[in-house]
Amino acid sequence: MDHIRNFVQVTRDIGTSGQPTEGQFQDIARAGYAVVINLALHNSDDAIPNEGSIVSSLGMSYVHIPVPFEHPREDHLRTFCGVMEAYRGKKIWVHCVMNYRVSAFLYHYLRGVRKLSESESRSSMFDSWSPDQIWKKFLASNYTTKK
Repeated sequence: MDHIRNFVQVTRDIGTSGQPTEGQFQDIARAGYAVVINLALHNSDDAIPNEGSIVSSLGMSYVHIPVPFEHPREDHLRTFCGVMEAYRGKKIWVHCVMNYRVSAFLYHYLRGVRKLSESESRSSMFDSWSPDQIWKKFLASNYTTKK
């Protein structure tokens, strides 16, 4: 899986990356992933127009939650957390273009919903990504703990 752009195995059942190629989705399926969640826009760099069909043809479920990189919102995160919970217990692959927005969303999910520690929730992508003000604000929010 290391050949997939910015691949990170965050937990035993959750893998993340930047945009996989069509052939890499076959590798993801062979690795036992049951679900692919895409947070990139349909017109993002390297987007695959028929990604949902490709993923489904490989026997995996496909969920697309388009999140504009310049404007992540609370409702995007709530939808993401709901989908993650719906598939909890299955192997889930989450991607966007570079694995930045995924790392931020997954951090909130793991900390706020799954109640994992800071270190367990923090992707190694944060070692190479310096979030701008938009993403710093998003990461500092308490979206997943609001009632």
